[in-house]
Amino acid sequence: MKKECVAMLLAGGQGSRLYVLTTNIAKPAVPFGGKYRIIDFPLSNCINSNIDTVGVLTQYQPHELNAYIGSGQPWDLDRLEGGVHILPPYQKGKNATWYKGTANAIYQNITFVDHYDPEYVLVLGGDHIYKMDYSQMIEQHKRSQADCTIAVKEVDSEEATRMGIMNVTPDDIVCEFEEKPKKPKSNLASMGIYVFNWGKLKQYLIADEADPKSKNDFGGNIIPAMLAADEKLCVYRFSGYWKDVGTINSLWDANMDMLASSHDINVFGSNLRVYARNPTAPPHYVSKTASISHSLVTEGCSIHGRVTNSVLFHSVIVEEGAKVNYSIIMPGAVVGRDACVQHAIVAENAVIGAGARVGADPQTVGPDEFGVAVVAAGVRIAPGRVLGAQEMADSDVV
Repeated sequence: MKKECVAMLLAGGQGSRLYVLTTNIAKPAVPFGGKYRIIDFPLSNCINSNIDTVGVLTQYQPHELNAYIGSGQPWDLDRLEGGVHILPPYQKGKNATWYKGTANAIYQNITFVDHYDPEYVLVLGGDHIYKMDYSQMIEQHKRSQADCTIAVKEVDSEEATRMGIMNVTPDDIVCEFEEKPKKPKSNLASMGIYVFNWGKLKQYLIADEADPKSKNDFGGNIIPAMLAADEKLCVYRFSGYWKDVGTINSLWDANMDMLASSHDINVFGSNLRVYARNPTAPPHYVSKTASISHSLVTEGCSIHGRVTNSVLFHSVIVEEGAKVNYSIIMPGAVVGRDACVQHAIVAENAVIGAGARVGADPQTVGPDEFGVAVVAAGVRIAPGRVLGAQEMADSDVV
């Protein structure tokens, strides 16, 4: 069945800068915002944009991500024609290789895309938090008669030195691409979201694969090659909330943004809803000894202590006398009696023992010493033990 547009979602990254949080799961499967995982945002954007055929390209630690996506039912992507498809690397003939880069990942799945004979291919990353109607970007792509349209967002000059920057003409045609420039000529940062004419992209993917010197990357190879050949590349300006959550600090910041009254990532409204696969859990319980303020508390939680400025996922237990402040507590974690967790991320099913201390108040440590503390999934912090600011526990602290 022919589709006008097929989305290809790159979800195979290791997420090494998330350290212990991605030891056993891919970055797009990391929990976010109390009810979601990172991949929920691009998947929800697709169905909200009437794109019903999505290939999810997985590689690193794919089991949990594959199980989470399943048939695609939560995102209305369980379709007879189209729907969501998990696309790991696979053996073709006598050769079998891992995905060598973002462009190579699409190249290895040319047959999948060709099956739907699309006019356009939408290439997405699986590690950003944002809400976007891709159909508006595609419509602009059609009007401009571009070969490729790249979503961009204005950033400050300091951020621009860490990102891919698009320099454009007055009519928003890309004239130059700079990767992490020391002195940026513009503030238009690539969001890693592309719309390509499929026939044109396929030509460049095949040529790129034939180049032994290529790193097989969209930003490093495909886009520069198209510019060098004088193809028409345009930008699509996006002004909403968008954050790369590829580091501990950015993941913590984005979760805290969910609590800000002025944030743009509004998950409470009906516009561009974010869908997720959620467990069946009882309502959350708040005891007489509990105190909750300015926090997100999800179903199945049992709160007996004090929770402030925090995000609690499902089935979290905060025991009597415990304090949770400016922290992210992921599914099934337990904060024991009289324990204190502040400015921290506690991963799934971790246990903070009675009287233990995790993290620190920024006012009590120097600026060079302060940072988000992290407890990995399933790790136990023994009663009375201390895990300081910036410290990470990837095994039990006894």
